[in-house]
Order: sequence, then structure tokens, then C-alpha cells
Amino acid sequence: MVKVGIPRALLYYQYLPMWKTFFQALGAEIVLSPETNRALLASGAARVVPDTCLPVKVFCGHVLDLADKCDYVFIPAIASLHRRTHNCSKFLGLPDIARAVVPEARVLDVDINTPQGQRELYQSIYSLGRRFTWNPVKIKRAAESAWQAHRTYLATMAERGLAPPQMLDGQTLPDPEARPWATIAVIGHPYVIYDDFINLRLIGRLREMHVEVKTPEMVPHTQLAEGVIRLLGHPYWTYEDEVTGAGAYYLQTGVDGIISVTPFGCGPDSLMQDVVRRNAREPYRKPFMSLVIDEHTAEAGLVTRLEAFLDMLQRRRPGERQP
Repeated sequence: MVKVGIPRALLYYQYLPMWKTFFQALGAEIVLSPETNRALLASGAARVVPDTCLPVKVFCGHVLDLADKCDYVFIPAIASLHRRTHNCSKFLGLPDIARAVVPEARVLDVDINTPQGQRELYQSIYSLGRRFTWNPVKIKRAAESAWQAHRTYLATMAERGLAPPQMLDGQTLPDPEARPWATIAVIGHPYVIYDDFINLRLIGRLREMHVEVKTPEMVPHTQLAEGVIRLLGHPYWTYEDEVTGAGAYYLQTGVDGIISVTPFGCGPDSLMQDVVRRNAREPYRKPFMSLVIDEHTAEAGLVTRLEAFLDMLQRRRPGERQP
């Protein structure tokens, strides 16, 4: 049986159910890399130039871990998912980056650029499926099952208010010892806000402080898209709804504050979170904190900023006491 490795980084949290369903329907075995740790980050950072963004350093570490564990490492190149939008350059060149810095890994790639039309998309999917079978009907059925798995995955998270780690890894939330005294929206890309090593257990720390956490996946996709239009007029970047759309949605809801998490040096993210920050200040007057993280971010500094932000929220509500 052919083994296909999937790195537990970057687009893992968005698309694992779809990829897993597709390859398993074609008879492949899925191999996942472990959760991010210091050794993975160090091994990935040693393979790339220092200016490379933190998520790509982590991704290269995951690819290196999978190199001798599977026959292929699946790395798609996603250029765009909607007309007039563009993806970050790291996603366009991800397979080539992996081949260059981890030559021992056998990369299985596919080009995804949906604005080019369905014909081009189907050809890309068939080219990928032919690595496992020459039966076009089997490939078509695998693709249809994969798409349905993806739609169900997104709908379940939005309907039940779940986050990807709960859906993918079976994580359960501990029963709160006290009723949450505040609700905070954490916005950012899944590969940042759900990787506990990268963000130093941000969401877990907030819950330990008796704060209810809301994330972009808990918002229906239609409302995310409407949020992007409301703040920008039309989207510019693929995956922009994870920051701008979610920020626009939560600015109009009853959350007490918003925390944006951005990797250091990320151009698209710095623009998107700034749009949300300016709208949070005026007209919504909603407390907003931007966390910029890299491999040198200190745990003590993060905790101090979280405590200061929560203390500010508490001072805005003098009639209540924080647990």
C-alpha cells in the first residue's frame, strides 16, 4: 500500500479531511507528522534562510520528519480560490521550496487555481489521482467524496462551535471550573492559532483564565465572506476571511475583545489585521490586541500581554469581578 505523508502544518487544519478522504478512497495509507515541537522547528529552520517566515520553517521541519516514513509527501500549490484574489507566495511555491530544502522527501504535488476554470481543476485532480489508479471513475468518486467530507467538516464546526483540533485530533475541552467572565475572538490563520507550539498555548491559556474563545471556524462561511465585503469592498487575498471576515463578524457581535495573531514578517497578514484594528478603534470601539510571533517569542512576554489585555477588559466592566 502506498503511504502518503501529510505535514501537520500550514493547510493541515483546513483540508485534512478532504485530503485524507481522497487518498484513502484511492487505496493509499495516510501518515501524519507529529505535533510541532522544538526539534521540528530547529530542523526546518536549519534548511531555509533566516528571513523565511515561521510557518514555513515549521512546515519544512514536518516535511523532513516525514521524508523516511512514507512514499510521498503531499504538498499542494494553491495559487487562488476565487477570481481577483491571490495567495501568499509561500503557498504558490511550497512544493518547490520543499524539493529544494528537503531533497530526501519525494514530493507529491498538485496545482490548484480555480479561477482558471473547472476544466483545469479537473485535469489537476485527475493528474494527481493517476499516481494511484488509471480508472477515471474511481478518481471522480474519490474527488466527490473528498469534497463532501470538506463541506461537512466546515459545516459541523460552524454549527457546533468547534475548532479544528477538536474535529481532527479528538481534543475535548475541559469542563470550566467557573462560568466564563469574558468572550474573546482569536482571529488568524489556523496554522498559527491552533499550533500550540507556535502560539505558546494561546487558546489554552485564555481558557485557563476562564475566558470563552471564539475563532473563525465557528462562523458560517457566508458571514465570513460578507465581513470581508463590509470592511474591504472585495477580497484581495486567498484565506482573507480567516482574519478580515472573522474580524468584521466579531466586531458586530457581543465579544468583549479581539486578539489577532500574525507571524512576524507576513505582508498580507499585517495588512489584513491592520484593517480590523482600525475598524475596532472606530466605529466599533472594541478592544483589540495584535500578537506578532516568531521563533524568539518569549512565553513570559506573551503571558504578560494577555494578563494586561484581560485586566483592561475587566476595568471596562467595573461592576463584575474576574475569577
